[in-house]
Amino acid sequence: MNWRIIAIPITLIPIFIIAIQFDIQIEDVLAIGIFPFIGAIVAMMIKLVLQGIKFAYITRKYLGDFDSFLKLVGVRVGSEFIKFTTPMFIGAEFVVIYYLHKKGAKPAKSAWIAIMDIVTEVFAAGLLSIMAGIIALLSGAYVVAAVILATSVIITSLWMVMFFLSSKHTFQVPKVLENLAKRFAKEKGTKAIEKTNIWMEEVCTMSRENLKTSESKKIFTISFLFSLASWSFYGISFMIIAMGTGFVINAFDSIMAVMGANAIGNLPITIGGSGLAEFGIIAYINNLDPFAFEISEGVVAWDAVIGWRIATYYVPIVITWLLLVKLALSKIPKSQSS
Repeated sequence: MNWRIIAIPITLIPIFIIAIQFDIQIEDVLAIGIFPFIGAIVAMMIKLVLQGIKFAYITRKYLGDFDSFLKLVGVRVGSEFIKFTTPMFIGAEFVVIYYLHKKGAKPAKSAWIAIMDIVTEVFAAGLLSIMAGIIALLSGAYVVAAVILATSVIITSLWMVMFFLSSKHTFQVPKVLENLAKRFAKEKGTKAIEKTNIWMEEVCTMSRENLKTSESKKIFTISFLFSLASWSFYGISFMIIAMGTGFVINAFDSIMAVMGANAIGNLPITIGGSGLAEFGIIAYINNLDPFAFEISEGVVAWDAVIGWRIATYYVPIVITWLLLVKLALSKIPKSQSS
């Protein structure tokens, strides 16, 4: 976990490059004003809390009165620290699986809850990002639209296909990976593959048992709506910051800009999408040639984007880290596990 803390300063490198390249001074960012910063932070925290409420809702539906509702919310919010410090869209689900299993839930059921959580998250983000990509395409930003659509369609399709196919097909570790594990890890590799295959079979069995039930369909629908709401607040956070610089953007356009940027930031290139998300917003809103960053007057500038990044990444990362350590990674007395 320590390497993730060390990785955080690395995310500042693209910010410094942008600041130097476009002569962004600290006073330019501070000129946005304290209230827009606070407003953006609040919007971002609402996004995270909605994710936590959704996770607690799913967990309670499948496990009953399993744990404190507020603690489940806190664990899910804390798990976002992994996403913030990982160069991919995924990551947080492993924390919640670990926590649920540590509290006494069976591995397969813990995985099923995490999968339901992440799939609805990806589905909502994917649909919003695809909308953003289509709008960019219609606006003539062909390169930006291509990157957004390619990333969104691939990630969303992969998750959704795997999710729904799991109810009809039992997935196992691919033979190539199995052979490599057995060859290099010998007996330990063989045992790890066997355990993984058993776990995957149990998850697929749960998928067959649950996906076709009306209760699970209801849980999926409500969770999806929670995800749409949480991503919307993520977009609104930029609208609030932009207002502090005098740039007027409505809520819908702000959500589309941020979700387009989010799709670009999901490329497995930089930690937490640092640099990519900032580029995505500028390119999307200003309809720029992605290889020429001259920004005309009267449109959103880099200071607003850097301010948004600070409010929605560097402040929440401290909060999510504290919750991760305090709740998800804390030791649980045997008397509390079940």
